[in-house]
Amino acid sequence: MATLALPPAPRSRGRPARPDAELHAAALQAATWLLLNEGYAAATLEAVAKRAGMAKKTVYRFAANREDLVAQVVRGWTDTFEPVMAQDVATAADVLPALARVLQTIADRALSADAVGMFRLLTADFPAREALLGVYQRNGIERGTAMLGAWFEKLAARGLIRIQQPRDTAGLLLAMVIAEPLRQMALGLTPPLPEGSVAQRIQACVTLFAGEGRVFEVKKR
Repeated sequence: MATLALPPAPRSRGRPARPDAELHAAALQAATWLLLNEGYAAATLEAVAKRAGMAKKTVYRFAANREDLVAQVVRGWTDTFEPVMAQDVATAADVLPALARVLQTIADRALSADAVGMFRLLTADFPAREALLGVYQRNGIERGTAMLGAWFEKLAARGLIRIQQPRDTAGLLLAMVIAEPLRQMALGLTPPLPEGSVAQRIQACVTLFAGEGRVFEVKKR
C-alpha cells in the first residue's frame, strides 16, 4: 500500500534573525538614549532590551550589567579614533596636518551631543556616580590620551618628530582642545559639534605645540 508523503513544514513568517553586530549596536544606542534622556536609574538592562526591541537575555550576551554597557558606549567613542591614527604620515611635512586631523576626529566624538550629555550627567548626583565616573575615565579620557601618546611615539620611532613626554603632551593637547569647549557646551553656552566648531582652537593648539620646538619638534629633512 502506497504511503503519501507529508507536505513540507511551512516556513516561519517571523522576523529574520538580526546579526549580532546589529543587536549589539542597538543595545548601545538604547543604553545611550536612556542614560541621556531618563537618567542612570532608568537605564536598566530590562529597559535597554525593551527600547532596543530584543529579549533581556540577548542584552546579557553583550554586557554583564549596566556599568559594562556604559563602558562599551564610551569605549566605542574612542574606537573611532583608530582609523585616523592609522593614516599614513609619510614625511615630516605631513605631521602637523595629520595632527590637526587627529585632533578634529577626537573633537568630533568627544564634543558631540551624546558625549556632552554624558559629561552633563556625570556632573549630577546619583547613587552610582563614582562607579560611572571610573568607567568614563578609563574608557574615555585615559584611553584617548594613551592612544594619542602612542601615536606620538610611533612618529618619533620613525624619526619624524622629537618628543620628550608623549603621554603628557597628549594629555595637554586634549585638555586644550576638549576641556574648555566641553565645559561651555555642558553649560549650554555653545552648541555641541557639528553645530559648533573648534577648528580654530585646534589650529592654534597645533601651532603652539609645534612652534619653535617647545613641546615637540618636527624634524627637518
